[in-house]
Amino acid sequence: MSLAGLPKRIIKETERLVADPAPGITASPHDDNLRYFDVTIQGPEGSPFQSGVFKLELFLPEEYPMAPPKVRFLTKIYHPNIDKLGRICLDILKDKWSPALQIRTVLLSVQALLSAPNPDDPLATDVAKHYKENEQDAQRYSCTQASATELTYRIHSPGIFQNLGRWPFSSHYQSGLFVNLWEIVNVWMSR
Repeated sequence: MSLAGLPKRIIKETERLVADPAPGITASPHDDNLRYFDVTIQGPEGSPFQSGVFKLELFLPEEYPMAPPKVRFLTKIYHPNIDKLGRICLDILKDKWSPALQIRTVLLSVQALLSAPNPDDPLATDVAKHYKENEQDAQRYSCTQASATELTYRIHSPGIFQNLGRWPFSSHYQSGLFVNLWEIVNVWMSR
């Protein structure tokens, strides 16, 4: 992968992301366009998304760092601040952007958003309504979908059969959320 032709700042940020990834986050630039990144974020511990593995895409526009990166979820997620197209309602990706922020900061902020859904500033109004009317039920549904993402991620990841013996669904498995896992996955994937 040649970083020649990119601004020095992007080169430094890319090298740091690859050499020293943030906990629970991987970001790899595309070989054919080093402004595009494939991102994987693990749901934060203690959040409804803790058992999830989420794929995102990140793009650095020509104006970066004067303009924020473009980030969106590729993995379906039930979150009031993320819509069905994967667009994210996060202030630093809009009016609170500063050239002092970096790709790493953006990805950590997206991961933190998973810990703190904000139904008062929604992008997905139906999900926000569910969170406001019954937060516990909405979080349970988010948790179930997040667990389905882990299942999908592991099925489509290389080496799946090597990891089956140590594949925990965290504490949610013991709590009975996965009694009808395949039914839940099929319903969710059909939406």
